[in-house]
Amino acid sequence: MISQSTDGEIIAGVAQRTGWQTIRGSSSKNGKQALENMIDWLKTERLVAHIVDGPRGPIGKVKPGVIRMAQEGNAVIVPFYTSAERAWHFKSWDKFFIPKPFSRVRLIFGETFFVKESENESDFEAQRLMLEKIMLKGLIMHRGMKYAD
Repeated sequence: MISQSTDGEIIAGVAQRTGWQTIRGSSSKNGKQALENMIDWLKTERLVAHIVDGPRGPIGKVKPGVIRMAQEGNAVIVPFYTSAERAWHFKSWDKFFIPKPFSRVRLIFGETFFVKESENESDFEAQRLMLEKIMLKGLIMHRGMKYAD
């Protein structure tokens, strides 16, 4: 799922040129339909990618859709992070960057996160917070960012 923002348009273009099927939407625009489309795709194709902090952030704040998607799609979550030796960095809330030509880009995969069915809202939120903690740690470690707990 890629937001319908200007940044999202760039990302979607790159994703499509590299063979990914894109679904456009976010927590702030067409999110419910986009999430349903993602779940349907996940059930048939078994692989989706999702930027988890939404189109407006804050950075590192995991939105609940990814947990719902994993639960309904009977899937696991594998966090991954990117970094580049040299890149152009945008002055945006999400620290968006585009690697410079011939720069070495790294994709770092985290440990598999197993999502359980939630008995109640509290269980659901606990899983969201756990994933957020894992993702935030990865952002700090692999992108050199600084955050307060």
